[in-house]
Amino acid sequence: MSVDDLRFAGNVVARALPAAAEGVYAWWCTLAWSAADVDAARAILSPAETARTLRFGLPELRARYVSGRATLRMLLGRWMDVPAEALPIAHGSRGRPHIDLAGAPDFNVSHTRDAAVIAISTSARIGVDLERRDRAVDAARIARKFLTARERAGMDALEADACREHFLRIWTCKEAMSKATGDGLSAPLGKLSVGVGDRELRLDDGPAPYLPQDWRLVAIDVPSSHVATAALWRPSR
Repeated sequence: MSVDDLRFAGNVVARALPAAAEGVYAWWCTLAWSAADVDAARAILSPAETARTLRFGLPELRARYVSGRATLRMLLGRWMDVPAEALPIAHGSRGRPHIDLAGAPDFNVSHTRDAAVIAISTSARIGVDLERRDRAVDAARIARKFLTARERAGMDALEADACREHFLRIWTCKEAMSKATGDGLSAPLGKLSVGVGDRELRLDDGPAPYLPQDWRLVAIDVPSSHVATAALWRPSR
């Protein structure tokens, strides 16, 4: 396995990030590739991924998908010592991807615009979420639907910018957990109570399978323009 930077066509396309937790490895990925590099990367994709590319209506969205998927395959292939184009990426009953090989680590991906985070875990099931700090979001309206009363109370004393950033941190925690389980937006986000401290993120309360003792939330050290969180899930029963 290797946690070094990843290069493609002479360019660094995935930069290794500081370890967020033991057994967790993450990379900051650039999805804005040249047209020539995007064309070259198409050979790395599987037939199903190539077919999916055609479903993106805008050329820039197709290019981002190709560069992101190729980066994922190259990183995972390097980890497993398998050619990127031959790596068997399968999907579970809820569509959550995994590597269909014995001894493979768990992984997850999140992207926004032309950047992405890819995370690999050898110690737990992992979910990751990435958001831009300048994302325009109606925090108060969304909070009424997806945040608990306790979380909303913690936002009430904050000014607008601080409130938005606080909301985004909570949101990345909940999104990351829902991606770890594979529940997505069907997860009971409004019943998950997340605590955000100066140096600690934690799940304070939630229904099964979102039991606090089974989860660890950690911030990923991404560029200051973004915020990212990894959720590590180790079911105790």
